[in-house]
Amino acid sequence: MISDEQIIYLDNNATTQLDPAVLEEMLPFLTKYYGNPSSGYGFGAQVRRAINLARERVAALLGCEPGEIVFTSCGTESNNAAVNSALQLDPARQHIVTTAVEHSATWRHCDALAKRGCSVTTLGVDSEGNLDLEELERAITAQTAIVSVMWANNETGVLFPVEKIAEIARRKRVLFHTDAIQTAGKIPIRLANSTINSLSLSAHKLHGPKGVGALYVNKRSAFKASLIGGSQEDNRRAGTENVASIVALGKAAECAAAALEDEATRVRALRDRFETILLEKVPDAFVNGDRKARLPNTTNLSFAGVESGAALMILDRHQLCCSAGSACRTGSLESSHVLRAMKVSDERARGSMRFSFSRFNTERDVDKALEIVPKAIAKLRGLSVASAVRESAAV
Repeated sequence: MISDEQIIYLDNNATTQLDPAVLEEMLPFLTKYYGNPSSGYGFGAQVRRAINLARERVAALLGCEPGEIVFTSCGTESNNAAVNSALQLDPARQHIVTTAVEHSATWRHCDALAKRGCSVTTLGVDSEGNLDLEELERAITAQTAIVSVMWANNETGVLFPVEKIAEIARRKRVLFHTDAIQTAGKIPIRLANSTINSLSLSAHKLHGPKGVGALYVNKRSAFKASLIGGSQEDNRRAGTENVASIVALGKAAECAAAALEDEATRVRALRDRFETILLEKVPDAFVNGDRKARLPNTTNLSFAGVESGAALMILDRHQLCCSAGSACRTGSLESSHVLRAMKVSDERARGSMRFSFSRFNTERDVDKALEIVPKAIAKLRGLSVASAVRESAAV
């Protein structure tokens, strides 16, 4: 069993540590307050009030109204629900505009919809992971039901100008949805005066539990539910609420809102120090993606002459956790679809690793990582050279 004190956890875009304050607030709703929030008696009403408080806290994080928050099972469900709703609203509009660097929760869903007869336009990005907004505007047609573009890329941290994209969609009279699963709790979001129609988030990306998420639906936007049954969530998502997890998401949102300044300063400083020193220590290392327009916690680095899978195995032995891109891609033999879309060479993509920080990381974590990573890269490069020499001698 690995001790928590030994782990250097730098994979916070995959999931985050549960905030102790979140766990404390969640636990009574797994034990003492177990009533059904739809019940007509006081015991159930007490639980209903806890859900209402959670809704207010999530709304405060997003800068919107509590009634615009729909609780879901996860970010994937939120993404799917937004797109499915748009397609149900107008049968004549069965076209989706999205990007080549979306999370699998979006691109695989769009791929499945295309096989069922929908039309999908997938926009490319440049070498730094940025979109061409003129190309996006041209892609929207009279048949477009929705534009779905992530706010921050989960692998590179690159931020898209979603407010500008939302305004383009508004002018074209098309719905706009953004996957903000990596964004919420890391940078300020204010939806009150925004033209964003819907937005997805997930609790476990902001120090809440897995298995709960939320979908923001602008009060002026029509919405068709995907899950049909009871009248929960104001008829927008049927099913008895996952009360304990919803309460936890609310508390996580409150804690994240209070920590936004820490994300912008201390967490960014940890990331920047790690990135800068690593680039100095390790020759032929490169940052993937725009280094300015990105999340404050994320760096995606490529190391020439190194296979990321082998590097991750060595780092794991030292109990340093990072990833070779999206956690949802682990086990895949293909290089990152994000880096391929950015026209990163296959060799450089194969040597890519993502390091993502959180408010629970410390200077000690960075110091330890800066000891371990350069040695691991040097070891792998040494093995590659030795292997090449042996092959040459055998010829």
